[in-house]
Amino acid sequence: MATPLSADRLLAALRAEGVDVVEYGSWRTHNRNHKGAWGPVNGVMIHHTVSSGTESSVALCYNGHSALPGPLCHGVIDKAGTVHLVGNGRANHAGGGDPDVLDRVIAEDYGDRPPAPHEHEGSAGAVDGNARFYGFECVNLGDGEDPWPAAQLDAIERVSAAICRAHGWSARSVVGHLEWSDWKVDPRGFTMPSLRDRVAARLGSPASGAGKGDASPSRPSGGPAAPRHQPFPGAGFFTTRTSSPVITAMGRRLVAEGCSEYAVGPGPRWTDADRRSYAAWQRRLGFRGADADGIPGRTSWNALKVPYTK
Repeated sequence: MATPLSADRLLAALRAEGVDVVEYGSWRTHNRNHKGAWGPVNGVMIHHTVSSGTESSVALCYNGHSALPGPLCHGVIDKAGTVHLVGNGRANHAGGGDPDVLDRVIAEDYGDRPPAPHEHEGSAGAVDGNARFYGFECVNLGDGEDPWPAAQLDAIERVSAAICRAHGWSARSVVGHLEWSDWKVDPRGFTMPSLRDRVAARLGSPASGAGKGDASPSRPSGGPAAPRHQPFPGAGFFTTRTSSPVITAMGRRLVAEGCSEYAVGPGPRWTDADRRSYAAWQRRLGFRGADADGIPGRTSWNALKVPYTK
């Protein structure tokens, strides 16, 4: 058992593991703690969203819906491998589950996988998983046909390893929703034993902060190299450098995301149109006030995924 990580410690753990993170809205104080306990925590639970599209999936998991208020997890992992943090504290993601599974997770003693669950949400003996597990929703239709890109699987692995490393847990503290409750099927499309094998291998080495923004992107086991994205050049780049192909590439990504304030261009020179377009992108991510001033920061830059340019 462990005390839950604070927002700052969770963010630091994810970044140390090389996770591309977006802080969405007021995630640091967004929780359901008034409805029940948050902690002690015992593991990480992986889900799929049964939805498509990053923006709508993140908004759904942040807000919830009339029958189930948000947050519906702690983070949403999109198909490009970015993790959007939407909650910190108790979240409506796990529901009731099998107490035997919880005992095995706490003991980290269940061989290749936890036992098949026998207790579901409505059972009298079910355990409140919302108090015990970090939850991550992965954008996928859950129909067994929607693909799981290598970058997304890599992010799931890194997120799981980051939290396990922060708490001193093994990979056996990572479970799927289908291993917790007998009426759930998620995640569907990859196996939890294979994920735990990858997490265990990662935990066998020091944390690697080499995320997808680095010049040498990570390669998930058996998968293609993740796409190369331009590393964050630093905020000063946009005030001291007047012309660069990086600025053109950034502008094109802003246009593609529907955050264009350009009358002409974009071009290689940093202009007020670039600043206003970037401010629109920051607001899209949930930044407000001085945090949406149009000067790129590392979090918003990594979320934009500007193509690598030499």
